[in-house]
Amino acid sequence: MCGISGFFDLDADLGCSEIESQLGRMSDALIHRGPDGSGVWADSDFGVGLAHRRLSIIDLSPEGKQPMHSPQGRYVITFNGEIYNFQELRQQLGSEIQWRGHSDTEVLLAAIETWGLKPALEKVSGMFAFALWDRLSNRLQLVRDRMGEKPLYYGWLGNRCVFASELKALTHLPGWSGEIDRHALSLYLRHSYIPSPYSIYTGIKKLSPGTIITIPFDGRGQKAIEPDHYWKLENFAAKGISDPFIGSDDEALTQLEEILTRSVKEKMMSDVPLGAFLSGGIDSSLIVALMQAQSQRPVSTFTIGFNEAGYNEAQHAKQIASHLGTDHTELYVQPEQARAVIPLLPTLYDEPFSDSSQIPTYLVSHLARQDVTVSLSGDGGDELFFGYLRYFLATGIWQKLNKVPYPVRSRLGGLIQSMPRPVLDAGFSWMSPIANRYGRPGRISDKLYKLAETLSFGQIELLYRQLVSHWKSPSDIVIHGEEYPTTFRGTSWSGISKNIPQYMMYQDSVSYLPDDILVKVDRASMGVSLESRVPLLDHRLVEFAFRLPMSMKLKNGDGKWLLRQLLYQYVPKDLIDRPKMGFGVPIDSWLRGPLRDWADDLLNTSRLDQEGFFHSQPIQEKWAQHLEGKANWAPYLWDILMFQAWLRER
Repeated sequence: MCGISGFFDLDADLGCSEIESQLGRMSDALIHRGPDGSGVWADSDFGVGLAHRRLSIIDLSPEGKQPMHSPQGRYVITFNGEIYNFQELRQQLGSEIQWRGHSDTEVLLAAIETWGLKPALEKVSGMFAFALWDRLSNRLQLVRDRMGEKPLYYGWLGNRCVFASELKALTHLPGWSGEIDRHALSLYLRHSYIPSPYSIYTGIKKLSPGTIITIPFDGRGQKAIEPDHYWKLENFAAKGISDPFIGSDDEALTQLEEILTRSVKEKMMSDVPLGAFLSGGIDSSLIVALMQAQSQRPVSTFTIGFNEAGYNEAQHAKQIASHLGTDHTELYVQPEQARAVIPLLPTLYDEPFSDSSQIPTYLVSHLARQDVTVSLSGDGGDELFFGYLRYFLATGIWQKLNKVPYPVRSRLGGLIQSMPRPVLDAGFSWMSPIANRYGRPGRISDKLYKLAETLSFGQIELLYRQLVSHWKSPSDIVIHGEEYPTTFRGTSWSGISKNIPQYMMYQDSVSYLPDDILVKVDRASMGVSLESRVPLLDHRLVEFAFRLPMSMKLKNGDGKWLLRQLLYQYVPKDLIDRPKMGFGVPIDSWLRGPLRDWADDLLNTSRLDQEGFFHSQPIQEKWAQHLEGKANWAPYLWDILMFQAWLRER
């Protein structure tokens, strides 16, 4: 796990010393991603330079140093990530290769040189982002892993193609302007993250998962070149409908266990101490159970807890750790400790990002880093096995909506929204116990207003987009901002929306998962120089999961049914079967209390008007209603606050 950066200057008018100097500044900005060493490589004849920051995980010797040359010298690479099946690939490549060390990067280079880039990528299992310079054809290729576990930004500064693991490295280059993209800002307000391929800066993009972009030396005028897919989730999601798994439940369970056990085993390979995050939920508990089953010693597990009701799962994690026999560390975080993370967030995340679970994710990463350098997580289970509560909500709503004529339900939605919140809270208080089964406790008026917003939609795509949106009309908030097209505004797979559960899981897997969940984990863990690995996102498991029929994901009202059956073989049901809690902090109450002065300053009307990005009136209205306790606008306000905090730190 490392940090990479570099550029390809098509004018090739810099000497080696200047290229290396610029690379050094970029690399130094990423030292947190690789505190164990650094390296640069430059070829002034073609204006190309590659930089690397190293976090040593596999092959701690100098032979693992990067940028690295392929065995025959054709390729030079700067690589971030892990190739989990590199030992298997090394055997396939044969003994004729003169190996210098035993790193996965060296094996990847040999595979590319032997088989070609795409055939090699088809064989590898891993998480990665890398830049590859081909000295024979004089071209630069940027590559990202299938599910988007590792980040890679790229773009153009004049005739120079630039790239880096994080945006902060690009800001050290001559000619950097950092113009904020208001259309991307609009997307951010809707989603709380900026979806790929966009970034907060005009002209800078995120490389989409499973793609390659190629820039030849004669590439002037090719700045809009489109990434080429070597793996596409859409294809496997479509196959899941046209060619589903037809075996029995027991056969599916056996296959799941084989694939996931292998994935966990591969991701436990490390030359440095290794552990796991354990929240006490289904996914992380299953990963830890399979780790412990394959380990000769107690696995190190880490959990943080909160004293606030509705936000603490630490007691459940402790019970599971005790049952599995792990070496468990838990830390109950005081509110002051959690709030102390907030000033770090703009520099950690580099562009506006407002998933508030970024705070506990950083805290558990910091806790784990005190004892280990690698930690496995359970991310991905919700998207692949129908785990989110919103899936149940959307499915239920859509089934009921179709029974009511569109004009009737549209009027009903308008009627609900016309009623004051206190009236709804008083008149529908009897619904609170039912509604709270589908999320954290909250005002029934907030839930009814959200329901009202969905009643006017005639397509599941629009309904689901609304359910996962924060600000529903971002262009009304962002001055001169219009949303770019995303996967939520049309998909090339025409049949996807006909299978509602598959559609929702697919959408989250290509947007929310790589651009929110994996961003959150990558920046939080790498911010403390900790490598995080995600066994559930092994591409073989992803492909298998999308072939499973819904009857193996949703049964008897429970999501993630097949994952549960596997976990029950290791952990008693009574330790697992409980409502999903999530991983967050009480931002809503903090904004009314200890964070109020901080928020007041960032949301000040004159400040907003002077900066010129937002129309201040609708923000001030929500802020006033939130402070008065008339509504919980915390998610909306946190979006604005995280942008404002990021803007102040630029």
